[in-house]
Amino acid sequence: MGAARAVPAEQLPLPPALPAAASALLGQAHRGLAVAAAATDQRERYATAHLAALRAAAAVLAARTRPEGERRRPRSAWVLLGQVAPELGEWATFFAAGAGKRAAAEAGLSRAVTEREADDLVRDVRAFLGVVETALGSTPLPGSPRYPRPHVVGGSASGAASRSAGPRR
Repeated sequence: MGAARAVPAEQLPLPPALPAAASALLGQAHRGLAVAAAATDQRERYATAHLAALRAAAAVLAARTRPEGERRRPRSAWVLLGQVAPELGEWATFFAAGAGKRAAAEAGLSRAVTEREADDLVRDVRAFLGVVETALGSTPLPGSPRYPRPHVVGGSASGAASRSAGPRR
């Protein structure tokens, strides 16, 4: 076996360009997260943050899948994300578990989510966006944290008091 030879950086192949749809969805996710972070109502903050995560998931799907020719029964983006990007499977499960809370928050139910749940979700979505950008080879925004998976204490991603404020390391 011969010795490995270093290749100058200027000769390395460029990563494939991110499809325009995926890039646009990432932008929408970041804007949605900013709106969520600024929202004063915890229901709006939770629902908007969850939708930002959904747009980030859609960006992965746009980058890694092709439209199917035949019509099929619609499937959850979270289910598809787990299939298309297994490395994001825990995130997909985590956000899928919060879909009911998002629906309740969007419906305006007063006890749909707590302040803590909304604040935690905003942090979790920020982390998820960083992970998605890394997975897609996109340039993350400054300050985007890199957490490998959501941190869930007690085995329930949707429990009010089960979520920790910090990432699992």
